[in-house]
Amino acid sequence: MSVELPFAPVDAIIRRNAGDLRVSADAAEELARRIQTHGATLAESAAEQAAAEGRKTLMADDFGVEQVVERSSLELPVAPVDRIARLHIGDRYRVAMEARIALADILEDYADNVAGAAATLARHADRRTIQAEDIETYFALFE
Repeated sequence: MSVELPFAPVDAIIRRNAGDLRVSADAAEELARRIQTHGATLAESAAEQAAAEGRKTLMADDFGVEQVVERSSLELPVAPVDRIARLHIGDRYRVAMEARIALADILEDYADNVAGAAATLARHADRRTIQAEDIETYFALFE
């Protein structure tokens, strides 16, 4: 599966959680892959919710979001998030702009949590660089 999400915004999310640590390119790539998988799964669930209500458009509340943040406050770009949402649901559903923004916000929070834990794991390993193995270890321990 190709990764739809550009690595630069994912790298920026990791860096804002890294403090004085460096970030390897592999760590950003691994986290982008994990974000994509999580986002596609969330979109599948949202599509089931929309289908249960007889709709062909995913809305923000299908993702459990009541208040949608400002698009400009997000690091993750909305267009790739839209492509991520469609990975498993295809073109059978439309994705409203507010739903795209809501999903981007959810995925950014998800990435922040993983990045913060990965930084802790790198420090615990007495390394100065967050590596892909820190992301992988997080998922091995917590998922």
